[in-house]
Amino acid sequence: MKPKVITLDIETCPIEAWTWGIWEQNVGLEMIKDDWSILAYTVKPLGGKPVYRDTGGRGVKKVRDDSVILLELWAMLDEADIVITQNGKAFDIKKINARMVTLGMPPYSPIRIIDTMLEAKKHFDFTSNKLAWLSRLTDERKSEHREFPGFELWKECLADNPRAWAEMKKYNVQDVVATEKLYYKLRPWMTGHPNMAMYADGEIVRCPKCGSPDVHSRGYVHSQAGTYQRYCCQECGGWARSRKNEMPIEKRRKLLA
Repeated sequence: MKPKVITLDIETCPIEAWTWGIWEQNVGLEMIKDDWSILAYTVKPLGGKPVYRDTGGRGVKKVRDDSVILLELWAMLDEADIVITQNGKAFDIKKINARMVTLGMPPYSPIRIIDTMLEAKKHFDFTSNKLAWLSRLTDERKSEHREFPGFELWKECLADNPRAWAEMKKYNVQDVVATEKLYYKLRPWMTGHPNMAMYADGEIVRCPKCGSPDVHSRGYVHSQAGTYQRYCCQECGGWARSRKNEMPIEKRRKLLA
């Protein structure tokens, strides 16, 4: 039994508000005309085909109504075991949860989140941890929306422009594809990755990061009170160790803390 792993990215509508200027404005709650909502999202099963949804095609007044697409997203999250995101712990997941609780939806089943941006910060010192920069590590660059540059894409989607929606789909889907490839690139370096071997049948030794049985023993690793067999995965390149302490009990009893 394999875990259900998906890669996720959302796009949101901007807040619409009244202001008296454009520089360093403080927008009060009473000045908000329309609150933000989810405009579009893409969910991609790991190694599978992307599924894209948006609020377009139903008229200008309905573009901010995300209730239908959130019902579909709830079902996909409820079935998932692990969700891969770029900056998802701080943004995507919290935004999704905020909209779902606002609409009176119950919690989906618990998920594990792998955030590629946090993993990049944890293990490396890149010039930038944004997807636009990190995707240079792979052959899948973050997409750009050139026909509707910058905020114009969101503005035209809010106006229900079919060409803008087509570009939003390309932009959103490509970001998910880039995030998945970034995940594969960073995975061997990750610590605390969900143990994929837990989902496999049988009792053979497997890589905890990718679940592959193609692991080779490579020496030992020593902790403060134990010695453990070390393994290297020949498929993803990740390292792991056994849980069995190989140090003789007599020696352990003589170790000082």
